[in-house]
Amino acid sequence: MNTNSNTYTLIYASVMVVIVAFLLAFVSSSLKETQNKNVEMDTKKQILAALNIRNVADAEAEYNKYVKADMLMQEDGTLKENEGKFATSYEKEVKENNRLHVFVAEVDGQTKYVFPVYGVGLWGAIWGYVALNDDKDTVYGVYFSHASETPGLGAEIAGEHFQNEFPGLKTMKDGQVVLDVVKNGKIEDPEHQVDGISGGTITSVAVGSMLKGCLGNYTKFLTTNDAED
Repeated sequence: MNTNSNTYTLIYASVMVVIVAFLLAFVSSSLKETQNKNVEMDTKKQILAALNIRNVADAEAEYNKYVKADMLMQEDGTLKENEGKFATSYEKEVKENNRLHVFVAEVDGQTKYVFPVYGVGLWGAIWGYVALNDDKDTVYGVYFSHASETPGLGAEIAGEHFQNEFPGLKTMKDGQVVLDVVKNGKIEDPEHQVDGISGGTITSVAVGSMLKGCLGNYTKFLTTNDAED
């Protein structure tokens, strides 16, 4: 075949495309298990961060040390152990599988409940975890992150200085979730509200909506006394 012909060039290019596509698919398939494991470890680190356990070297060991059970809330507000795989997308779990996860942890001999939360900020997805004391009301710790909020403004929700404003706040009032983030300087209920980030009002308000919306899904559990569980 004439190597200078258009036919040769097209055949050569087609073969190369097929080979490269095959190699990319092979590499992607080979790395998928490792990638999934990395996502799982990152998720466990985030759950630990909500329990005020940060910068861990071995996420798997620390998670197993503190988190005693991955539970699913039932329609009546009771908990049942999750018998499926460890999930990493809790928005998908709720919207596609109707599964509300509650992580039961033990820190310094005290029970903590960790709840996944998710929402939409100014520029993209925001998410996090909220840990409550065994009274199912008092915030023990939180962790938030984001996909693309503005650096120095909305992105500050991922900073510990913002997250450290939450411990000690109350989640419920009159049977409803009212834990909230309000515009900077506009706190009216200091028992339930946190000052928003200056210059990051939209993201701050989005975090408040995320907390009320996602934690609101657990109202039956949060308002059930332990004696009735």
